[in-house]
Amino acid sequence: MSERWLSVVEIAEHLGVSKETIYRWLEKGKIPAHRVGKLWKFKATEVDKWITAGGAEEN
Repeated sequence: MSERWLSVVEIAEHLGVSKETIYRWLEKGKIPAHRVGKLWKFKATEVDKWITAGGAEEN
């Protein structure tokens, strides 16, 4: 069974951050995301790998 896609709200809840933070990361091209029409969708495993690699750290 394949992993389900998460919305901005769901990935924000998963990470414990606000949806505004997710949108800020999207604007900067930082967080791994996929565009589906007008919506942004996320795979929790991709985002978790990005976090583990230090992707969410502020520079």
